[in-house]
Amino acid sequence: MTDAGPPDASHREDPDASHLGDAGAWHLGDALLGLMDEMSTTMFCAKDADRRYVAVNPAFVRRTGLTSRREVLGRRAEDLFQPDLAARYAEQDTRVLAGESLRHELELIRSRRSSDRATWHLTAKLPVRDASGVVVGLVSISQVAGDRRDAADAPELARVLDHIADRVADPPSASELAAMVGTTPTALTRRLRRITGLSTTQLVLRTRINAASRLLTTTDTPLAEIALRTGFYDQAAFSRQFARLAGETPGQFRRRERRR
Repeated sequence: MTDAGPPDASHREDPDASHLGDAGAWHLGDALLGLMDEMSTTMFCAKDADRRYVAVNPAFVRRTGLTSRREVLGRRAEDLFQPDLAARYAEQDTRVLAGESLRHELELIRSRRSSDRATWHLTAKLPVRDASGVVVGLVSISQVAGDRRDAADAPELARVLDHIADRVADPPSASELAAMVGTTPTALTRRLRRITGLSTTQLVLRTRINAASRLLTTTDTPLAEIALRTGFYDQAAFSRQFARLAGETPGQFRRRERRR
């Protein structure tokens, strides 16, 4: 990506075009930012080396529960998202600002303000470098996991999803699922990633975590029983995996969601 220079006067006249403010034009051209604005279901953001937002699209603004980009720019994740989740985002940012690229990160997104329920997203984060190769920030996109569809593979996807859902307490392996639809584990993952954005392993785990989330929010089932019902060895293993993906423990998730 090359530096496109400052936005033209007509762009500056837009009261909500501050996503191209003094820092926002770094290495991000107007054309790229314009394309990001067209993505209605994919969150886009760019951050500087201090982890402050310098560019966001409307989908990102909506997910924060705020109403304009001006309210978002200059802030950090901890100002906009639930603390436990924001800590996970910050840890990712640190890795990317050190030069690492992250792709297919399955994570929960929930703002401090929005009344929307938490949703699972697949996130990619890449470092942005200046002409000398120094990392000066990062760019990120997050799309709702499983939001993509492919009609040709829909029957196969339905069989796989149904089997995973039926086996939440005893999760099927990638090999078992592949054999069920007459393919190899590698080919199945390739198809599932194209359709859902998730690998076979991620899809199985997401289904289990989603089942656990429903039990946490709609029942008083003890955590230890939820762990067993969703295929985890014990409550400790369930809590570790849930916290790793959701950014908070099952108990914290249950309490927060029930306050909504």
